[in-house]
Amino acid sequence: MPFTRTTLATLLLATPVMADDASNHSPYAGEQAREIASLSANDLAELAEGEGWGLARAAELNGVPGPAHLLELADEIGLDAGQRTAIEAIRDEMRADAIAAGERFVAAERALDAAFTEAVPDAVTLERLVRDAGIARAELRLVHLSAHLRTTPLLTAEQIKRYGVLRGYADDPCEAVPEGHDPEIWRRHNGCG
Repeated sequence: MPFTRTTLATLLLATPVMADDASNHSPYAGEQAREIASLSANDLAELAEGEGWGLARAAELNGVPGPAHLLELADEIGLDAGQRTAIEAIRDEMRADAIAAGERFVAAERALDAAFTEAVPDAVTLERLVRDAGIARAELRLVHLSAHLRTTPLLTAEQIKRYGVLRGYADDPCEAVPEGHDPEIWRRHNGCG
């Protein structure tokens, strides 16, 4: 059967174009225009606001609640006025400290990024910049994790249990010890009897 122009045009339009294969593209494609290569606009906004940025997961996912989420769930958990006041003070101090630590972290990441945009850094400079950024990130993480540690003693065992249920970590944290966790430590952190 001879090909008509219409048949040929239909075949060409239906055939995938291989020359522009995106399968070789890096998952970072499109990120080269970021203000700082290693941080998205959302990362920068969250850090500027003193938000958690996921840095307290070690506490949060192991039954050690943090102040921000406790206050969001205050009514459901049954926080009394004294608890709310104390937890608000911890949250406010954490947020102020996190903003300052976040600024130091962003500055360190900006310096590391600039070292590569201006030229290729030498090994000594690179080591210093990476260490500075790592220390700044560790200090920021410590701010968030410390707030979790300071908050937990203000809660009853039942409130900690309720928090875990409301956050979706377990139906009953005393019965559902996650794999890889020490059962005794998990139960103690969750106020189990």
